[in-house]
Amino acid sequence: MGELFYILRYTVPSLVVFLTAWYLLKEFFQQENKRRQANLMADRMRISLPLRLQAYERLALFLDRISANNLIVRVHRPELTARELQQQLIRNIRDEYAHNLSQQIYVSPQAWELIVRAYEEVIGQINALGAETNEEESATAFSQKLLEKDLGRQLTQKAMEFLKQEARKSF
Repeated sequence: MGELFYILRYTVPSLVVFLTAWYLLKEFFQQENKRRQANLMADRMRISLPLRLQAYERLALFLDRISANNLIVRVHRPELTARELQQQLIRNIRDEYAHNLSQQIYVSPQAWELIVRAYEEVIGQINALGAETNEEESATAFSQKLLEKDLGRQLTQKAMEFLKQEARKSF
């Protein structure tokens, strides 16, 4: 009995010291891991935030550039026929879209879906109006009809508002 008491007298304090050290080291390493992850996340944000904001800017510019007013100002030439203007407008929109295609990796799937829908609707409306128009009609008359129709304005505005809200969440 004396020997057991003698062993316990040295074993119990050693065990308490061991468990305390183990607990403190475990907590230290967990905190250190959290700190490293926070630093890594901050570095990622520092690098990716400007890219994301640039993507929002470029997509907002894309939406603005496919609006009827801006399209016609950029593409319209009086010597064109309605059909030629229609083709020029669609080519211009597709070029803009292709130029901004890579921006989808920086925005949410919902935002990109709205961008694509606005793009498709504007092209669809130009084609529908082109189908209703005489091929030899002047580009000026076709432009006037496009301005009256106000190409995809509702959908582009909805996409623009969504982009703004999403960009605000980045701060």
